[in-house]
Amino acid sequence: MQPIGRRAEVKPGQTLLDAAREGGIEMTALCGGEGWCYGCRVRLEEGQLSPLTDAEKNGLTDAELALGYRLACQAVPLSHVKIEIPPESLATAQRLQVEGKEAAAAVDPVVHQVDVTVGEATLHDLRADTIRLLDALGSPEEIRFALPVLQTLSPTLRNQEWSVRLAIRDGEVIAVAPVGTPMLGFAVDMGTTKLAGYLVDLATGETLAKSGAPNPQISYGEDVISRIGYTMTHEDGAATLQRRVVETLNDLVWRLCAEAGRETRDVVEAVIVGNTAMQHIFARLPARQLALAPYVAAASEALTFRASEIGLALAPAAYVYMPPNIAGYVGGDHVAMALGTGAWESERTLVAIDIGTNTEVTVARGGHVWCCSCASGPAFEGAHIRDGMRAAPGAIEKVQIVDGVVHLKTIEGQPPVGICGSGIMDVVSEMYRSGIIDRKGALRPDAAGVEQNNGALAFTLAAAHDTGHGRPITVSRKDINEIQLAKAAIRAGVEILLSEAGATYDDVDEFIIAGAFGTYLDLHSSIRVGMFPSLPIHKFSQVGNAAGTGARQLLVSKARRAAASRLSAKATYVELTIHPDFSRRYMTALYFTAA
Repeated sequence: MQPIGRRAEVKPGQTLLDAAREGGIEMTALCGGEGWCYGCRVRLEEGQLSPLTDAEKNGLTDAELALGYRLACQAVPLSHVKIEIPPESLATAQRLQVEGKEAAAAVDPVVHQVDVTVGEATLHDLRADTIRLLDALGSPEEIRFALPVLQTLSPTLRNQEWSVRLAIRDGEVIAVAPVGTPMLGFAVDMGTTKLAGYLVDLATGETLAKSGAPNPQISYGEDVISRIGYTMTHEDGAATLQRRVVETLNDLVWRLCAEAGRETRDVVEAVIVGNTAMQHIFARLPARQLALAPYVAAASEALTFRASEIGLALAPAAYVYMPPNIAGYVGGDHVAMALGTGAWESERTLVAIDIGTNTEVTVARGGHVWCCSCASGPAFEGAHIRDGMRAAPGAIEKVQIVDGVVHLKTIEGQPPVGICGSGIMDVVSEMYRSGIIDRKGALRPDAAGVEQNNGALAFTLAAAHDTGHGRPITVSRKDINEIQLAKAAIRAGVEILLSEAGATYDDVDEFIIAGAFGTYLDLHSSIRVGMFPSLPIHKFSQVGNAAGTGARQLLVSKARRAAASRLSAKATYVELTIHPDFSRRYMTALYFTAA
């Protein structure tokens, strides 16, 4: 498989996509391999593949078919084959958001460290090593030792000449190390498409290293519903999804420790935040019921369990904490975001929104909190867009149309190969501003750059000779409609929560936008198309990965964990699908207008 240079053995009847997965190549298969997202395009260089399927005939242009393009999820090798995987079909090398607005929390971790020195065992002092340590601690609380600690305690004591550092969590010794060894924590924002990890010194709260990684589960479905569906249609589906994300997290924490010059065995606590379905799959909880009305979680309270129970390679007795969920589609990541921004504690009127495949919204007013989940879909990740892609090199991220001339900015300045989520918002906004589309989203056939493309009107962003793959990049009516559906769901959700809170846009003191997509979003474009209200720009705050900030707070502060439980208990969840005003507001919000 080129240009990666990877070889993979293909089983009889196996698709190219499945073979790539088993060979460790992460491809964009947002539909989970059903053939409707067209994200897994590959080009056949040598060999023979199965006949074209209807999905391929519908999803690939005549020009692409002539060049040998196929959909990896549909094509089955009939011989030895050599294929090219274009960059827009790879799920890796995408831009990953780990930065977030810093918000301090008083350092009071659930794990505390104690250096202790004991007398050497002799024939005149036959106390067990545990008793020797407990006597030296002289603690009034009952202290117990985790079994993994007991399995290494005696040799560690002797190798360290009877002076060690203990990590104690809720009266349990969970690690023993040389005196002075910093005890570390691992905080993770487990997003649907991206993972953001942070290595933290538990004693000081300092972030020692941070990095991101694509969520490998994207190869099994673009959103949580697709992934839950995968667990229902594959006998080992749940185990596969859980194993893949744990493998990636193990690699991520190893890389962070290597960068900071530390060891993974010193990581004694982890905080993992994600949406409700992601947290269920990660903890091996049943998730099927989340995809079926009334979308009820198996557990909504905060969960604490040994990292080793789910395969996370930290200290042998380390624990994982996951914050509580609010509802089936408002999870621990939104709780962490609300904590990280301080939105839920404010007496002011705030709107806090974390935009993604599933967008969560919180409205806080007068000490009360309302929240909802908006099915905004994957368009903001570049999915369902004809030339959409994730935020990787060559993705169009900024667009201006001046006097009919299109000006593009791509990630890393590479020749354009597709359009990422922030880019498609810019495109649609500029097309509306320039009169290329009307307020209903219809293309004007007489507008410059609008041409017939496979029997339908489309606007050309980049001609074939200007792109990195030799194909034109265009925007169709269907692409525009995807943005309309996504932005309308968000706008309607915000308006309903404000209504429930007895507020209007005039009452909003701050409009907080969190998440990777929100970081790169152009506010003027979002207001112009009507996704956000026409508020003064100074009222908007783009705070980056606030869920990651909240996860780090939860890692170092018992008080923030208590606050997370209070928040989940006090929040009023509003189910939009049964709200009497949702349809009206949603239909109105489909139009491109900032009114």
